[in-house]
Amino acid sequence: MENPSPIVFEKVIEVQESDLDQMNHVNNVRYVQWIQDIAKSHWDEATDDFQKKTFLWVVLSHHIYYKAPAFLGDKIHIRTYIKKSSGVTSIRVVEMHNSITKQLLVKAETTWCLLLSDTLKPHRVPQELISLFIR
Repeated sequence: MENPSPIVFEKVIEVQESDLDQMNHVNNVRYVQWIQDIAKSHWDEATDDFQKKTFLWVVLSHHIYYKAPAFLGDKIHIRTYIKKSSGVTSIRVVEMHNSITKQLLVKAETTWCLLLSDTLKPHRVPQELISLFIR
């Protein structure tokens, strides 16, 4: 693929009181949860039942850059896409912006490893899966 174009998945969430830490801004642990949640939502949206049963993903690494805080009631626009997929891994980008100010709050790159669900062994990412996330 010469000029791959990622298929972007997006959603908006509103910060709840349970998302806050002792400084009254979104807890860093909550951002990690949202990173994982949107990855799962994107997978669930793009794949069929057979693919969901056949494959699992596990995180190898998270690289998270916290740029600005979010507060109670803020609406956060979360977008994700697959940056690259090769061998048994895919690199997923997640960006979170304040929906009103457009300020970048968090940017993350997560390396995921594909496993076969019946053996839990790493498996090369098939082109049929790559094409669901990258054109």
